[in-house]
Amino acid sequence: MSTKTRDFSVVICAYTEDRWDDLLSAVTSVRSQLLSPLEIIVVVDHNPVLLSRVRRELPRVIAVENTEPRGLSGARNSGIAAAHGEFVAFLDEDASAADDWLARLSDIYDDPKVMGAGGAVEPRWPGKRPRWFPKEFDWVVGCSYQGLPEAASPVRNLLGCNMSYRREVFENIGMFTNGIGRVGLLPVGCEETEFCIRAHQFWPDRTLIYEPRAVVHHRVHSNRVSWGYFRDRCYSEGRSKALVSRLVGTGQGLASERIHALRTLPLGVIRGFTDFLGGSDPMGVVRGGAIVTGLLCTAVGYLLGTVTRSPAHLRAEATSREALAL
Repeated sequence: MSTKTRDFSVVICAYTEDRWDDLLSAVTSVRSQLLSPLEIIVVVDHNPVLLSRVRRELPRVIAVENTEPRGLSGARNSGIAAAHGEFVAFLDEDASAADDWLARLSDIYDDPKVMGAGGAVEPRWPGKRPRWFPKEFDWVVGCSYQGLPEAASPVRNLLGCNMSYRREVFENIGMFTNGIGRVGLLPVGCEETEFCIRAHQFWPDRTLIYEPRAVVHHRVHSNRVSWGYFRDRCYSEGRSKALVSRLVGTGQGLASERIHALRTLPLGVIRGFTDFLGGSDPMGVVRGGAIVTGLLCTAVGYLLGTVTRSPAHLRAEATSREALAL
């Protein structure tokens, strides 16, 4: 790694006191970076009690409230507005970064054509990894999944738990779109996907780089290790992808998903059934079945999302069109 110093503002979004210990770990991991950040900004999403506690017990961070509509997109935007660094990095409140995280992200920006950089998100399961849970669907719990590059490579979009951008990206294409992404425990996403595609459309000659050596560890909460959550998250992802496709076009909105569905997932099913038939892992057939189930649930969500639009999605479409018109 190089020894170049770059000014990173690190934004951590929080919404509940139930994750206080996780938030402390996240902040501690950023304070322990080999490349010290310019500032740590904790954005509290419409929770005055939590905001007061952050200001009282974490005096060395910049604590701000989400001044936009409730949700992760608005919270991130509020963090960007408060940031002073040339680069803005994002970390979830229930994740902790390896001590070389910022240094590895910084190295990627040696290339002036890089507009954003992110890294791997490794799951911290509540106990052992569930044997039925396919690695191809680790995105369900917000983590890197089977099929992502194994070395630093250009990608369509970065992972929300581990991403960074040059400040000029926000200045030129706008912020994250409200109406997309997680609000509290609602199992939706894709706000970073829509944002990254917008960035590619504005600067087609620039890149986003995924560097798997820039690692953060993401806690998987026990309520997410169930068939019910797996099913609901896949369905919600399909709905979110339908919205993103309407906002930025089906071609770019589903480009990575097509490759994943046509290449990675069939190989995962074959591998699972081979493990079962060969006797090496009886749960292989369950993993194969989970891949098929997850794909079907996502497809159903996408199809329904193409014909129905919630008020929040209509607002998101209007906001995104305004951003694209800048």
